[in-house]
Amino acid sequence: MSHAQSMAHAAATAGAMSLNPTSDQPTIADYLIRRLQDYGIGHVFGIPGDYVLSFYNVLEASPLEIVGCCREDSAGFAADAYARVHGMGAVCVTYCVGGFSLCNSIAGAFAETSPVVVITGSPGLAEREKNPPLHHRVGDFDTQRQVFAKICAATTVLDDPPTAAREIDRVLATAARQKRPVYIEIPRDMVGANPGHLPATPIAPPQSDPDTLSEAADEAKRMISASEKPVIVAGVEIHRYGLQSELLALAERSGIPITTMMLGKSVIRETHPLYAGMYEGHVGSEATSHFVEDSDCVILLGTFRTDIDRFVYGGLLEADKCVLATNDVVQIRHHHYHDVRLDDFIRELTRLGPTPPRRKPPTDVPARQPAPPLQIQPDAPISVSRMITRLNELLDEKSIVIADVGDSMFAATDLVIREQTEFLSSAFYTSMGFSVPAAIGAQTARPDLRPVVIVGDGAFQMTGMELSTAVRRGYNPIVLVLDNRGYGTERLLHPGDHAYNDIQPWNYCQVPALVGGGVGRRVATEGELDAALSEAFADTSQLHLVQVVLPHDEASDVLRRLADNLAPHV
Repeated sequence: MSHAQSMAHAAATAGAMSLNPTSDQPTIADYLIRRLQDYGIGHVFGIPGDYVLSFYNVLEASPLEIVGCCREDSAGFAADAYARVHGMGAVCVTYCVGGFSLCNSIAGAFAETSPVVVITGSPGLAEREKNPPLHHRVGDFDTQRQVFAKICAATTVLDDPPTAAREIDRVLATAARQKRPVYIEIPRDMVGANPGHLPATPIAPPQSDPDTLSEAADEAKRMISASEKPVIVAGVEIHRYGLQSELLALAERSGIPITTMMLGKSVIRETHPLYAGMYEGHVGSEATSHFVEDSDCVILLGTFRTDIDRFVYGGLLEADKCVLATNDVVQIRHHHYHDVRLDDFIRELTRLGPTPPRRKPPTDVPARQPAPPLQIQPDAPISVSRMITRLNELLDEKSIVIADVGDSMFAATDLVIREQTEFLSSAFYTSMGFSVPAAIGAQTARPDLRPVVIVGDGAFQMTGMELSTAVRRGYNPIVLVLDNRGYGTERLLHPGDHAYNDIQPWNYCQVPALVGGGVGRRVATEGELDAALSEAFADTSQLHLVQVVLPHDEASDVLRRLADNLAPHV
């Protein structure tokens, strides 16, 4: 069973695991912690504050490990990455000043379907009598919950002990089912309260309607079997629901090649014989784009379309040649099926065994056509594309690539990922500053993997100080800071010498010394970059930060093509 599958199994069986409490009646805090454990959560990211200190005391004495961060938004990004790799994450902050600082990263988790449990303290119920102007308060006492209700799949305030346990179960079950953040607020005088009666039965996850499932899978099977050139396009929900093995079983039984969209990158190892590259329409690989668009049956599994997709893909995938299956709906041509779970649909389709003609993936994509060893030009300035080529030679199955927004992300699409779910990015919400704290979350979830972070200088200035947490916890990420002295993507979108796209230069290579650990290097030529990368990958004992000095106008070909399509609309 894969790591993702084991976490999905924990979520599916979580309800039954808490039905035999110890002889001591648990408090509300005890019950919440127990249920987090039932869902496979072993760590809680966050920053303490007075309204949540009593819960932190209980948390510290529990089997869960607290991962203290430098900023609340960084704690949210870390919990998001932990959830993407591990199955579900948790973050704990204080009332309002902590919660509102967390909003951006939780909005990203909501947009990209990542199940993060937000736990926050609040003033005690007794303190609220006579409506006093307590510190941190904004508006009425429910303002924070109302804000999070817009970016969470479920919210609750545990202000009624008799219903607290059932509310905890309801909210956590929603996170597991919808793969989106949820919000749990504990007034500080409720932390030690007795929840009374504990739920006798777990909240059952929704099931597929058997007849609808059978009809949908049968129609899909007939359409696929009648096709000549089928292709699977895999998306983010394959990651979130832990369906990588099921996807691969379908592809291998039917012989259908797999491509991915950006949020779905690394749903299978990209050296697999059936992998056909990442589909990015007319901004990506021409071979993969032609392979998908020339197909007479496009099987979209766990995908959702974004505005970036609209500019990238245009109207190239017509509904009449598509099978679209998400956890919300199955659409086959113009027929819609509801009450069909994505996992059940993939398994049933695999069981039925569609038999289309065998189709070979294109050969001229990075994973199918390994580049010859890069011939280093020692004195040449660094280009993003050649840097990516060198990284491809160094990555292995123990590397997890985390790319920030901008050219860091677009250039990284050409990296060949060796195992499942070893590429993370904020590819839809596109919040700068995701990558460095995400490395903390990823390595906390999977200490056997080494993060390789690619981040622009602008994004690094937002959250890069979270490397302090990496040093504190003994983590060893490799961080490449692409230093072009500003916001390179915006420069391409609005050509011209605009001062608002420039930032104050930092001595990024000195950040390891500032935070008390690791090695920093500044490189400006290919020879220097090669030496720094070789040193970093050889030394697994500590953090390595490489300040990669780029020409002001340097950008990958993918970013330039995307900018050409986006520029008229911004």
